[in-house]
Amino acid sequence: MKILRVIHTGYGLIVFTTLFIMLLPFLVIPILFPSQFQLVGIINRWWARLMFTFIFIPFQTEYRSKLDPKRQYIFCPNHFSYLDIPALGLSSHNTIFVGKSEMAKVPLFGFMYGKLHITVDRTKLKSRYASLEKSFHAIDQGKSLVIYPEGGIVTEKEPVLSKFKDGAFRVAIEKQIAIVPVTIPFNWIILPPDEFLLRWHPLKVIFHEPIETSRLTIKDVDALKERVFTIIDSELKKNLNTEILNHYITYP
Repeated sequence: MKILRVIHTGYGLIVFTTLFIMLLPFLVIPILFPSQFQLVGIINRWWARLMFTFIFIPFQTEYRSKLDPKRQYIFCPNHFSYLDIPALGLSSHNTIFVGKSEMAKVPLFGFMYGKLHITVDRTKLKSRYASLEKSFHAIDQGKSLVIYPEGGIVTEKEPVLSKFKDGAFRVAIEKQIAIVPVTIPFNWIILPPDEFLLRWHPLKVIFHEPIETSRLTIKDVDALKERVFTIIDSELKKNLNTEILNHYITYP
């Protein structure tokens, strides 16, 4: 029933806000001391685990290949739901996000997000260029990045990948950083972008084998995009048929 979803969503917002307030003092540390940027990933991981636990959404992270904890990566996930950001917080790697500038406008949370992560207004060329430069600088500082290559949530129903932007792949090639394709198959069911009401369903994040860029040049951007797109799209299609038939029955 829809009323149950409304209650679940309201409760979820309370949990999200309460955890944010509790963790805020710890998030101030990497703001005041940027060299402690690894804390961002650690705090995000606890925040995500606690939030999904308290809102009764079981979660699973699957690694198709062991990631080297000493290496930097650029993680490229599909983006069909507002839950995709906390879902990537479950990663075993400490990362910062490259996300839409609108996030920085949220009271208090936006201040923290703008200080700890990289924001971009994709409607403005100057902002896109600045975010690219900040991404290069973040890599030089030793950070790993999460970049949603679709550039935002485009799909409103079934999970159909949109055309990828160049940014993540340019950064990966120019800085010779491996890309990790990430498939998040069920978040569009749990929190549909066109309704913003929670629905119970297990959450899953699949980290695919890293793609090395050490022998690639900027001419290989399109080929790298296509390779990452194919990996994510194939995994989505494996999970699509039964899920699209059953997700409204799971929690109407």
